[in-house]
Amino acid sequence: HHLLSDLELAAFLLLEWHPETTDIREQFPLPLDATLTLAKEAGIRHPAVSGVAQHMTTDFRVSTSDPARPEFALQAKPYADLADPRTIEKLELERRYWAAQGIPWYIITEKDIPSTVFQNINWLYPAQGDHIPTGELCERLTFYGHRFRDKPGNTLISIAKSLDVAYHMAPGESLLEIRQMLAHRLFLFDLRKPYSKLTAADLTLADPMALSGGFHASGE
Repeated sequence: HHLLSDLELAAFLLLEWHPETTDIREQFPLPLDATLTLAKEAGIRHPAVSGVAQHMTTDFRVSTSDPARPEFALQAKPYADLADPRTIEKLELERRYWAAQGIPWYIITEKDIPSTVFQNINWLYPAQGDHIPTGELCERLTFYGHRFRDKPGNTLISIAKSLDVAYHMAPGESLLEIRQMLAHRLFLFDLRKPYSKLTAADLTLADPMALSGGFHASGE
């Protein structure tokens, strides 16, 4: 994935984490003939460089498993940019294009993404790609589930540190395993709470029958 800003990265991670997202296409190009026609109709100067019309792009075109909204387009813009008249003109061309396609189009700014949610997903996202056999995940679920029930008020970090010592594991190994479990959605938790402050009581056991289908951390 090639992302052009921290805001785009944050938006991408949120989209990628959402359980209904099935495909994300970044910097999706809009047909030049279509945007030129829209610009002429709206009386808006089309983006150009040295007099040569340029392709416009939408940051993300997203496919989902939601029958009510199988596709939508998303443009990530810093909030301050929305005060620029020229930016608004270009966004209007983009809006008109997607409206003509019958596809919902949205703008997202940094004000729409809680920093804690972004930090949590940014921490978990790399561990999503760690391949762990289902049998091993089940063993971890049992092992750590008991430890979490024994010490509900302790933070995950403190539990991990104590397990590293008790089982002569390398420092950080237990936390990595917990991180992988959370990334594989074996437990549900509120993404608005910093992962560094999560306690065992903040976790809710996901349905073990869903192991093969994946689990989803809740930000609601």
